[in-house]
Amino acid sequence: MAERLNRCSPHVCSRFMPAPRLHGVTAKQPFEEVVSEHGPIVLRVCRAVLGAADADDAWSDTFLSALEAYPRLPADANIEAWLVTIAHRKAIDVIRRSARSAVSVAEIPPIDGGSRADERDLDLAQSVAALPEKQRFAVVYHYLGGLPYGEVAAIIGGSVDAARRAAADGVASLRRTLGASQ
Repeated sequence: MAERLNRCSPHVCSRFMPAPRLHGVTAKQPFEEVVSEHGPIVLRVCRAVLGAADADDAWSDTFLSALEAYPRLPADANIEAWLVTIAHRKAIDVIRRSARSAVSVAEIPPIDGGSRADERDLDLAQSVAALPEKQRFAVVYHYLGGLPYGEVAAIIGGSVDAARRAAADGVASLRRTLGASQ
C-alpha cells in the first residue's frame, strides 16, 4: 500500500495525500494571529469611542463576533477595516444600551457652571468624547484606527469628503479645546 501512495501523481490527490496548493490563492492566517495583530488597534478604537470603562467589553464582543464570521471572510479582505467596522457597531450597541439603562445615585451631583476661558482641558480622552458623534468617529477611525477616509466614510456613512471634513473639524475643535497652536 505504501508503494501505491508514493506513485500517486502530483495532479491527483487521495485521501492520504493533501491536495496541491493552487497558485495565487492565499490561505487565511489563524484567528489567534488576527487577534494578536489587530487587537491593540481595536482596543484603541473602543477606548476612544467609549472610554476605558466599557472598552474591554466592546473589544471582547468585537472578537467574539469576528470569530463567528471569520470562516466566511474572503482571504483577500482587509481584516483591519473589517474589525474596526465590527468594533464601531459594538461600540454603538454599548452606547445605546447605556442610554436605555437607569443610573441610580445617592445624591444629585452639583452642576458645574462651565469652565472659564483661561482654563484648559488637558484630558484628550474627555475632549474627544465631547466632540459631536460624526467628528468623534472620524477622528478615532482615521487617526487612532489608521483607516483611510474612504473606509471611514463607509463605516460612519456619507462621502469621503464628508469624512475628511468631519475629521478636520474634529481636530480643529480639539486644538481649540486643548489650547494647542498649529
